[in-house]
Amino acid sequence: MLRPTDRLVCAGLFVLAACGSAGAAPEPAAGATDKAPHGANAMQVQLQELERLALGDGGPPAGVDPVVWGVLIPEDNAATPERIALGRALYFDTRLSADGTVACATCHDALRGFTDRRPLSEGIGDNIGRRSAPTTMNATFLGSQFWDGRADNLESQALLPIVNPIEMGHKTGEAAARAIADDAEYQRMFQAAYGSDPNYADIGKAIGAFERTLVFLDSPFDRFLAGDTNAMSASAQRGWLLFNADGRCATCHPVNPSSPIGSDDRFHNIGVSARHQDFDALVKRALAALEADPSLKKVDELALDDETSELGRFLVTRQLPDIGAFRTQQIRNVGITAPYMHDGSLLTLWDVMDHYNKGGEPNRFLDGGMEPLALTEEELADMVEFMFALTDVRFAAQNDEEKARQLAAAQKQRPFRDDDLAMRRVLHFEPRTSGEEATP
Repeated sequence: MLRPTDRLVCAGLFVLAACGSAGAAPEPAAGATDKAPHGANAMQVQLQELERLALGDGGPPAGVDPVVWGVLIPEDNAATPERIALGRALYFDTRLSADGTVACATCHDALRGFTDRRPLSEGIGDNIGRRSAPTTMNATFLGSQFWDGRADNLESQALLPIVNPIEMGHKTGEAAARAIADDAEYQRMFQAAYGSDPNYADIGKAIGAFERTLVFLDSPFDRFLAGDTNAMSASAQRGWLLFNADGRCATCHPVNPSSPIGSDDRFHNIGVSARHQDFDALVKRALAALEADPSLKKVDELALDDETSELGRFLVTRQLPDIGAFRTQQIRNVGITAPYMHDGSLLTLWDVMDHYNKGGEPNRFLDGGMEPLALTEEELADMVEFMFALTDVRFAAQNDEEKARQLAAAQKQRPFRDDDLAMRRVLHFEPRTSGEEATP
């Protein structure tokens, strides 16, 4: 297992980079492989990728108003090189899991768009959770964290997986801190960053400080908005117009200076959970569990280790309008963060557009804004082209590869396409009242 001193060759390079020096990417440790447990890329390989990406120093990123950026930083966790370096080491440290196999970077892999590219994420003991890991890129711009918003900020989000039995599995936060407490390098780094010995609360703070450097907002779309009319293809430009008009995407995915990542930061039932779930039964089960134990830890467990996961935001608020509602995810870098939705059930951006084009899946908690869009195949292709133009240029090669893969998959299978519903030749209630099932 790599110790911080092994891993922090990169952290040292980060400090140099913050001072204006580039430095060279570290070499993998002797005997290192390209893979880590649970299918993740090896931590040392991911660290090399971070050097290529040339992350920021925790200050306001290019194109982001410094005043807006300042609002996003907690008063008790201002960015410093020491805190970012500590968080970077912790993000890749598998000792934060009970069996030493899972780090933050296991499910938020630097070579996979800072997610794991799996429908459902895997934790210790090869346990499979109920949700797909969202990317940590640009997560600092969200008002709360997780698909259901159960954590207030990055610092809180970083702590919950450590004690979740499905994810990293430590019985307590103190147990996780003890796993690294005897490491002399960590003792030095915690003192330098927070003036403390290794402890659970500051683990969360440090990881949050590091994750705020994961800002990726330099895409062909941004260059197009800045005046380069050739930065996006003609198809992507048509898609941008549809995004704001007939596609109705901007209703929940606004892109503007105050919402640079394209999320309204709210929670909506768009019908994904409704395909398979009996919401009434799940509500009764969840309320019984939360009456016995109303803690955030219990909410966290219900979100990952039970079918009650499909209740979404309801687990946090216990309000009926939030049943089956999940966060509006950012659209930045969406081309390289498949599969999509909280359960990873939509494998391509064509699947995403087919889902919206037919108005989602009907259920009595469906968001009022969900209705068939009547977009043609050509318009759907333009919308997808636009979404691939939202990927940061640092991931251009990966973006091109993924676009080709998704196109090939979409040409073979479109399981969520329904032209009759999309074009309003059939309304959602008609198959049910006639005793037939609507096609998925």
